[in-house]
Amino acid sequence: MIYSKNETSASDQNCGNVDTSANPFFMLVYSMVFLVGLLLNGFIMKFYCCRARQQASSSLMVYLKNLTAADFLLCLSLPLRIAHYAISSSAMVQLLHCTVGASAFFLNMYASIIFMAYIAANRYRKIVHPSGTVRTVRTARIISVITWVILLAPTITFISFFISSKEPLTSNYCVDSFSSSVSLLYKILHTFSAIIVLLVFISMVFFYYSISRKVLQSQQRQLASSGSEKLVKSRRNMLVLVSIFCVCFVPYHLVRL
Repeated sequence: MIYSKNETSASDQNCGNVDTSANPFFMLVYSMVFLVGLLLNGFIMKFYCCRARQQASSSLMVYLKNLTAADFLLCLSLPLRIAHYAISSSAMVQLLHCTVGASAFFLNMYASIIFMAYIAANRYRKIVHPSGTVRTVRTARIISVITWVILLAPTITFISFFISSKEPLTSNYCVDSFSSSVSLLYKILHTFSAIIVLLVFISMVFFYYSISRKVLQSQQRQLASSGSEKLVKSRRNMLVLVSIFCVCFVPYHLVRL
């Protein structure tokens, strides 16, 4: 969806060559993420499929399945990114990376971010506002479908603009090959993606703070009760979710600012 400059060093202004000394490092990192992520998400998807046969689904389970699918697809997009660093001089690899590879990478990354926000909001509503409107499985599925459609629309538009511009790939950086229209669309999408990450981060911190307050109030009213223990577990799960978000997504987007 959005194409940032490669994490490698900036172009040498004198000779116009790109410093590829960091490429082996990124190849190693992405290869490890690909292998570990593929195995873990494949196992989780199998677990969810088996569990779905044994018990009724829930809105939380719908979001978890979509999050797992997004992470799994994100892992599948990494081989093109790895090939980009391994064979940076190949025009075909560059074209595939700047269209299919990068688009799939960012599409599924932001899908993961959004579905993590849905999961956090689901936990927040259940714990802090248990008497509120109950979100059905059907509603969760509709929200999930709408989310994928909204993410796919700009992704397909961007790929179409990029291919139709017929600009030659003159650099290892995708952004250096953007036409004026593609560059404008890139800036718009880049801005919106930054806003999404910021809003999700603020929301998740707020959800964790609210749940922590609820746990504290519950513990003051009824010490060591089963309900209090469940709230403590929910707070711990929310902390894990916030921590994963901060570790996996916040540093990446801070570097891209």
